[in-house]
Amino acid sequence: MAVSLAEMGLSRLKGVGPRAAEKLERLGLSTVEDVLFHLPFRYEDRTRITPIGALRPEQGVVIEGEILAADVVFGKRRSLLCKVADGTGLVSLRFYHFSAAQKNNLEKGRPIRVYGEPRPGAAGLEFYHPEYQLGPDLPPLERALTPVYPTTEGVSQRQLRNLAGQALDILRQHLPEELIPPDLLDQRHLPSLANALEMLHHPGPDDPVDLLLDGNHPAVKRLVMEEMVAHQLGMLSKRAGQKTLAAPVLDGDRLLRKLLLSLPFALTGAQNRVIDEIGADLRRDHPMLRLLQGDVGSGKTLVAAAAALTAIESGYQVALMAPTELLAEQHRANFEHWLAPLGIPVHWLAGSLGQKARRENLAALADGSASMVVGTHALFQDAVAFQRLGLIIIDEQHRFGVQQRLALREKGRFGNQVPHQLTLTATPIPRTLAMSVYGDLDTSVIDEMPPGRKPIQTLVLPVSRRDDVIARIRSACLEGAQAYWVCTLIEESDELQAQAAEAAFEALREALPELNVELVHGRLKAKDKAQRMARFAAGEAHLLVATTVIEVGVDVPNATLMVMENAERLGLAQLHQLRGRVGRGGGQSYCLLLYQIPLSQTAKRRLAVMRETTDGFVIAEEDLKLRGPGEWLGTRQTGELAFRIADLVRDEALMEPARELAEILLERHPGRVERLLRRWLNGGEDYADI
Repeated sequence: MAVSLAEMGLSRLKGVGPRAAEKLERLGLSTVEDVLFHLPFRYEDRTRITPIGALRPEQGVVIEGEILAADVVFGKRRSLLCKVADGTGLVSLRFYHFSAAQKNNLEKGRPIRVYGEPRPGAAGLEFYHPEYQLGPDLPPLERALTPVYPTTEGVSQRQLRNLAGQALDILRQHLPEELIPPDLLDQRHLPSLANALEMLHHPGPDDPVDLLLDGNHPAVKRLVMEEMVAHQLGMLSKRAGQKTLAAPVLDGDRLLRKLLLSLPFALTGAQNRVIDEIGADLRRDHPMLRLLQGDVGSGKTLVAAAAALTAIESGYQVALMAPTELLAEQHRANFEHWLAPLGIPVHWLAGSLGQKARRENLAALADGSASMVVGTHALFQDAVAFQRLGLIIIDEQHRFGVQQRLALREKGRFGNQVPHQLTLTATPIPRTLAMSVYGDLDTSVIDEMPPGRKPIQTLVLPVSRRDDVIARIRSACLEGAQAYWVCTLIEESDELQAQAAEAAFEALREALPELNVELVHGRLKAKDKAQRMARFAAGEAHLLVATTVIEVGVDVPNATLMVMENAERLGLAQLHQLRGRVGRGGGQSYCLLLYQIPLSQTAKRRLAVMRETTDGFVIAEEDLKLRGPGEWLGTRQTGELAFRIADLVRDEALMEPARELAEILLERHPGRVERLLRRWLNGGEDYADI
């Protein structure tokens, strides 16, 4: 049986011993197929000679000429200066690191071919440490463009080019299996895998390099499409696997109707629609896996409460997990406000809980007398046991690791039965990222804000206007409003952020003696933080000085003014989340972004986006473009989205066709699915495991 390229180890290639293999492993290269999929990030044109008289600065070229002289010269640094002429002009080669043998080889009158980028120097245009070949017999020029590969310490470009050349020779003898049927490729005008790889590693001098590098060439699209199809197949396979699990059937709307009658407002059409979608999921006998997206202030928590009441009415327990105590406390307060009048106590489980209360709550969860629990990471610790866990609600899922989410689900496992799961996020997820990372989840979107909410007006001001901003706070607060002053630092340090907030707190308290000013930061004890937040929420304080701990979970409708210091230091998602702390009542709210100059181009773009729109989904798309998917997801999940060739921003238009193609393959060619997953994910299809 023929050995596939994915099964051929690097020992098949000349020049790869144990030490070289170890270095190549750092680049993720362990098979011949890996080498073929390790693509160049740019190309050099060594197929034609450029006359010295036609040289332009910083353009990679090949020149040929005759050595006129090679001398050691002394300036700020000792260097070897070699002068080369070709009849059209004269140029210098300069080497700061050289040997006597190298100097002796650069003999006067000897032919030389040079590749590099000339730059202005002391002797006119100069090549610094260029690659060169010496005559009398120079080899033929390259027939294809020269690829430049991503590399690592100890692995040279020459070595990578040699390995890629050998891998292409093997490819021609062992054509890779076409896992996407040719008729489906033809419909999309895509080349075969072998032809695509040949083009990408060895494009000709007249091939459209710009299209190759920006991802618009059919050869690139061919590989991107197959990789995206593999990721979608991983998602669809996982989704099918989830449907083999059982879940409790949850039904009943008596408690929900009582809650809705008690509210002083009507739900939005979007909230009603999403409650219906979730209710339909809960009535099925396999687990709900639903992602609920909604901008800050859109009413996601109330929808989650509706789902919780359905589970509780059906005799099951509900666990709501949030990533921080501040956010969990906010959920606890909301759920107590809504559920306590219905006779349903809300239990609490977090790191700050005292030993006695912890023991009591653990016992209530274990014997089933606790129907509703809100908490943090403490919920999935070993000591926690549930009697009948039927629904898990996770807020800001991307801030938990995969294993943490699974650990909570396993606490509700009973044989083949697992709880339903509802995930909330106030961080709108760009569509391409949602399809890639959460493609195994059903998605609901609350795309409507409660009536009466006015768009927040955002102003961007230099820090030199600080005194004007303080005067504006004084005026607004004396007229009955409340305000936030948020301090940010580049360093991710609670201690440094606390110092910055404390300094701002003292300065603002001195500048605004007629106002009550409170301070909240991450170094405070949970009890102190909660008390200070409660005083602000009750209207006892006019101004809350805080670090970014207030990013989520703070809801004070009377707060209509927010100031963010050093706003240029924050990403778009965080700026948008913080801005969402105002605009939660009926009054007009304002967000003032103070920045330090000079501003980077990226910072200018971020602040401009904040000024132009309050639409969280527009902001999320812009944020993805500026930061890229790995950084957007955060370090906890960066390794879980391992695209090798596809770029979610660049290749967004291919995501939908890839999904359709994956569904066709599952239906018509199921035998190819496992091989596609092995080629592209190598078992990594578990990256989005819920």
